[in-house]
Amino acid sequence: MHQLDQESGTAPLLALSGVSKRFAGIAALNKVSLSVRGGEVMALIGENGAGKSTLVKILTGIYQPDEGSITLGGVKQGFGSAQDAMRAGITAVHQETVMFDELTVAENIYIGRQPCTGRTGRIDWARMETEAEQLFARLDVAMPVRTRVKDLSVAQRHFVEIARALSQDARVVILDEPTASLSQREIQELYRIIGQLRAAGTAVIFISHKFDEIFTVADRYTVLRDGQFVADGALADITEPELVALMVGRTVQQAYPKADVTPGAVVMDVRGLSHPTEFEDVSFTLRRGEILGFYGLVGAGRSEVMQALFGLSAGVRGAVTLDGEAFAIGDTAEAIARGLAYVPEDRQHQGAHLTLPILHNITLPILSKVGFFLRGRRTQENSVARHYAEQLELKAAHLTQHVSALSGGNQQKVVLGKWLATQPKVLILDEPTKGIDIGSKAAVHRFVGGLVAQGLSVILVSSELPEVMGLADRIVVMHQGRIEQIFDRDGATPEQLVAAASGCVLAPEEC
Repeated sequence: MHQLDQESGTAPLLALSGVSKRFAGIAALNKVSLSVRGGEVMALIGENGAGKSTLVKILTGIYQPDEGSITLGGVKQGFGSAQDAMRAGITAVHQETVMFDELTVAENIYIGRQPCTGRTGRIDWARMETEAEQLFARLDVAMPVRTRVKDLSVAQRHFVEIARALSQDARVVILDEPTASLSQREIQELYRIIGQLRAAGTAVIFISHKFDEIFTVADRYTVLRDGQFVADGALADITEPELVALMVGRTVQQAYPKADVTPGAVVMDVRGLSHPTEFEDVSFTLRRGEILGFYGLVGAGRSEVMQALFGLSAGVRGAVTLDGEAFAIGDTAEAIARGLAYVPEDRQHQGAHLTLPILHNITLPILSKVGFFLRGRRTQENSVARHYAEQLELKAAHLTQHVSALSGGNQQKVVLGKWLATQPKVLILDEPTKGIDIGSKAAVHRFVGGLVAQGLSVILVSSELPEVMGLADRIVVMHQGRIEQIFDRDGATPEQLVAAASGCVLAPEEC
């Protein structure tokens, strides 16, 4: 590994060796090593869940590694906080900038370390504004330093973040999906600034799902997959299809056996579903007994579409029919009454009531059937909860145990049981196995297979290619709020799905 560093004869400015990080026993990173030299742009590449965000948080001092080492400028580092990482010279510019909207540009750049006058110790406002102007002059960017941040564009906010990094003499700048909300002109401006950082000897780690950007600005690449290092090298020595293959690189048939079910007639028809800011012209059909997969990268709009179908979003246009009957978009109660159920991605905040017992969580959507704290209905409530707990292989001491005391996987099973108790016609599963262990994943997959065998229709939103390819009959790929392509199960390869999700088009012979 890092052969390129040895061949160039230049020692890396930043090097990670054997870095691991676990959360509740699940490995987010497993013995990852990488390096980046001063004056180099290194693209950090991987699917959602590959470990990129965890790695960035370790580099910026938010997380501390369980094992492994970080070396900066040949000196071993130990970042106990974000402030430690910033003082060492590592800073990150995120897709969603975090600044004080009511403060000015200059105030945001120097927040917490404002220049002061020697005699009184008061903030030297004139000096702060002058130094901020000098930073933007270095970037060749016109920026009114007295303007409040709330009045800036997204691109201008990014430039403020970069100026703040320069003001701290940053040696390593991490750009995490920096172009997600920028226009083409603004992207070109960002490219120019990245070139300036490279020329100044700054090491840049560039994270993006867009291959055209990666090949435009980066010198080298490092690929992560499932929290592990896969490959690194010079971008000049690799093609886009080869890079996609490194990101995917997994067989899925054995891990996710598909239930042998032949889908029936159309049960749901969605036409022209649109939202002012999140997605546009989304149309698809769902058949009885079918698992329809939705795949895409972060920000593609998949979860937003599902929330709109379940009536959780305002301002949505389009037409939806369920079993041939139209129902009003934006009315959650009607969606549930018509037979729609939604298991959200955020189970702790949106899916379960953590301070309530298991049995109350499972029966919450069907209180009208079992009663609410009525002694005469307690037997029925216990019976319903026990049925779904057994079906989902829920591991708990008893049904009166609070959901907060369960593992993440078992919390997810409670949320599944809660919505299955409504006996829906269509079940939407948004990242149903996110953050849960392999055994719990297998239990959820087996249960979903049994449901579709009984005629239930499932929409499966997943960032895990093996999951969506292993379980789905058809796969809808979204990119930037639109449906990019719909694949049949037997006609899709991992490379094609990743390419469509990234908005790039591969020639048939390259896929």
